[in-house]
Amino acid sequence: MKNFLTVAFLLAITFIGFSQTKNFIDQPYLETTAKVDSLVKPDRIYLSILIQEKEDRNKTSVEFQEQILAEVLENLNIDLKKQLKIEDVASNFKKYFLKKKSVLKSKAYELVVYDGLTASQVLIRLEAKGISNIHLIKTEFSKIEALKMTLRTKAILKAKAQATALVTPLEQQLVKAIFISDTNFNNYYYPRNRQMSLAYTANESLEDPIDIEFADIKVESEVTVKFSIN
Repeated sequence: MKNFLTVAFLLAITFIGFSQTKNFIDQPYLETTAKVDSLVKPDRIYLSILIQEKEDRNKTSVEFQEQILAEVLENLNIDLKKQLKIEDVASNFKKYFLKKKSVLKSKAYELVVYDGLTASQVLIRLEAKGISNIHLIKTEFSKIEALKMTLRTKAILKAKAQATALVTPLEQQLVKAIFISDTNFNNYYYPRNRQMSLAYTANESLEDPIDIEFADIKVESEVTVKFSIN
């Protein structure tokens, strides 16, 4: 008897689940997809700066170039603790063992600045000091999550407007949303050619502002909605 009740209970649950699924499929509905996008200026610009020990007459050390790097950035009011971090430290041991020369060291840094003007000033002043191996890593928009939420709202309202426009000529009405899915697209800019360089003549002052224009970041949101209709 106990086994019979258990089987009956399971069958009842299965029947209810089947009925709910069937009701969802059988009820009249309209499906629509809407996409919205926005272009924003990046406010996080990531630069890679590589300094290397030089095999010149004075053998300019990494440590000496680090001091120059820190001085240049501090003069641009860059917070070294917050905006600069070490990416990698390497030494050319192979050359040292084969040729019995001093170890050639290098250090790679990641620097984040908040506008194109500062990025250009960093580039110009470091190049003037002999540090020219600078690459653009990527650009970002710091308020991207808030923007995504705004775009989701706009996309869902657009989907509703589309659905209303479709059912109105049929003298039908939307009842409620019975299915919603959304997609957000890539919101970072990764340049193909990341080497950065600026051309300027010898008589140009390093104080002259040169504002680099970085590509806008495109943020997209897409929603698919099923509305029940009557």
